Amino acid sequence: MTLSEVAFHTGVGDKIGYCCRLLRKGYRQQVRMVVAGSADVLARLDQALWLFDVQSFIPHRRLKAGEAVPPALWRTPIWLIEPGAEPPQQGVLLNLGPAVVPGFERFERLIEVVGLDEEDRMAARQRWRAYETQGLRITHHAQNGH
Repeated sequence: MTLSEVAFHTGVGDKIGYCCRLLRKGYRQQVRMVVAGSADVLARLDQALWLFDVQSFIPHRRLKAGEAVPPALWRTPIWLIEPGAEPPQQGVLLNLGPAVVPGFERFERLIEVVGLDEEDRMAARQRWRAYETQGLRITHHAQNGH
């Protein structure tokens, strides 16, 4: 599997809600996804996924630092991984964290979700430059606070 696209979704006012919508869309299209972020952000996302769409369940599991995917659970379509967890090899990686996710190049696509605050935007610029220096193709999707 080779990384074919890095997409920056910037100006996202509600990163958790936006990520829930992306995960629902991916799940409906049968895309396997991994979300990387801090334990705090992933706890909020985990809770939001249970409440997000009362009409349908979005199956997901969390991996804490130092954990790897148990073979019996490899079929789980969505994984929320903390820094230091061993990500499963899956199609799309969503990054909600401030740093480049180790092993990102093993995924088919990478989606960087960038909020409105200055700290998040500055960290995203650093990640953009890191991907550019590796010669990766980057697309940009401005959300205007949605």
